[in-house]
Amino acid sequence: MSGSNPIARVFGFIWRLIERLVKGIQILVFLFIVVLVLSALSGLSGGGITVPDSGAMVLAPSGYLVEQPEGEPLDRALLEMEGGQSQTIVREVTKSLEFAADDDRIKAVVLLPGYLQGGGLSKQQEIAAALDKFRASGKRVIAMSDSYDQSQYYLAAHADEIYMHDFGFVLIEGFGYFKTYFAEALENLQVDVNVFRVGEYKSFVEPYLRNDMSDEDKRVAERWLQGLWSVWERDVAAARGIEPQLLDRYINDVVSILEESDGDAGKAAVDAGLVDGLMSHQEFRKYMIDYVGVSADEADTFEQIDYHKYLIAVELENGTDEVQSAPTVAVIVASGEIIDGEAPPGTIGSVTLTRLIRQVTNDDSVAAVVLRVDSPGGSMFASEVVLDQLQELKATGRPLVVSMGSVAASGGYYISMDADEIWAAETTISGSIGVGAIFPTFQRSLNKLGLTVDGFGTTNLSGQLSAVRPLGDDARELLDVSVRSAYDVFIGKVAAARDIDIKRVDEIAQGRVWIGEDAYQIGLVDELGGVAAAIDSAATLAGLTEGEYKTVYVERELTVSEKVLLQYARLLGMLFATSYNPTGGISTMLQRLAGSIESELALLKTWNDPRGIYYHCMCEMR
Repeated sequence: MSGSNPIARVFGFIWRLIERLVKGIQILVFLFIVVLVLSALSGLSGGGITVPDSGAMVLAPSGYLVEQPEGEPLDRALLEMEGGQSQTIVREVTKSLEFAADDDRIKAVVLLPGYLQGGGLSKQQEIAAALDKFRASGKRVIAMSDSYDQSQYYLAAHADEIYMHDFGFVLIEGFGYFKTYFAEALENLQVDVNVFRVGEYKSFVEPYLRNDMSDEDKRVAERWLQGLWSVWERDVAAARGIEPQLLDRYINDVVSILEESDGDAGKAAVDAGLVDGLMSHQEFRKYMIDYVGVSADEADTFEQIDYHKYLIAVELENGTDEVQSAPTVAVIVASGEIIDGEAPPGTIGSVTLTRLIRQVTNDDSVAAVVLRVDSPGGSMFASEVVLDQLQELKATGRPLVVSMGSVAASGGYYISMDADEIWAAETTISGSIGVGAIFPTFQRSLNKLGLTVDGFGTTNLSGQLSAVRPLGDDARELLDVSVRSAYDVFIGKVAAARDIDIKRVDEIAQGRVWIGEDAYQIGLVDELGGVAAAIDSAATLAGLTEGEYKTVYVERELTVSEKVLLQYARLLGMLFATSYNPTGGISTMLQRLAGSIESELALLKTWNDPRGIYYHCMCEMR
């Protein structure tokens, strides 16, 4: 319902032109650097990667945990070239641990979580489970960091040994749910925000209406937030063998704990049983040399291989043992905000995702499909387009199983609900079945500047949906009816898909957020478990047994130039990466702040629903 604004088109064109110029310059700089170092690349064991005969695999997740790499290939290539990542792909971590558990060359895993900035708890649980499985092979996981924050410590808790620099700090803050509210600022700017919603708890529109959190939002958020926190404390206490009350005291009475240790945060962490010892970087390197042996390349550190390099090397060594004609369980990742049209990885574009669904639908070798959903929703129209294509897939008779990640709420639930089975983690944030629309108008802002708008139209509706005039009565009623209709469609389809009485659906809907365990109890999901369990179940529904099928992640096919770009970028990153860097912890706070601001701004670009109506949940946690 949003009109075509010529000013927006002009600025949009200028912005796109600037983006293309910047990317063009980036490509030229990148290629120049590639030319300079091509000769150096040949020094990487003839362009290959060698796994040491005896050493440790270094697992150093960085940035945020994600289901798939986010962004365009060029942006990812530039990050790789700089030797860093703003994201860690969960399945790459779990796969490297799976290989390492059965590899006699890998004697231990050194976990360095200091550059991890966060990620949904369910993603952390996937990695923690893989660490536990590695330890079950009889090998040890040894964690080291300058300091540990909450996400970093959750992973470290699943190590056999945890070490920290003696100037370090284990800082555990608990989970928080905070929003920025704009009502007063919008009033100061003389902007009228017209909001339409259905759902008592549909809170994503509240920041534009209020200056504080509503009681309804607080009530619901408290339940799922406490649910997440209970799981975090339970898992950490069990992994470390700490009495829950002692862990709780360290977290909630940290000032007294520090006073008891004369302000020595390292000693306090040791006394609380959170870490096993304090070491300098040099001491830790010597400790690991004694454990796995000295590096063949650097006499002052231990023999090691980064998990990225290790995964590449092992996959090259193994080739593929799968018979090409074997039936396939296809996994499609749907991660990020749902928008209308094309979108890069990390955002769900309706056109992009439906193209992948059509690809597996038309592939006779695909016996079953798993849709891995990690999304807070977004555009109503785009969600419907995706659901239509999924129903087309189901019509072929092949099983469709949804595996929910950290968040599968609102539009994320909409595209999930019609699956044959829905699997969720106990910490998945789901539900939020409700609808909202926001239509700002700026006539008061213009009046403040001495600008007025006048004219006439040929129909009652002419000009009523203009952003520079007050929202007309007919337009207001039109939006109100549209939003109420969209809600009725939502709960009606949930009732049909889940075989629940529509009145009951309305009761558990109303925009209310449910954590995975509660969603299972009320019938919004079928089973609790991770993506591996969902894949196994999809294969079983297709009549396949273990060993009879292969699992393939279906992603957009990169062009030759994009593949080359990413390949050289990763090699460059590996070439200049330094071995063993345990830093991070509290020092990453500025990175988190920058990432948070960037995420808030990026959200604005995703609001492109043709009718301005959204199935969205502002409940994603990182």
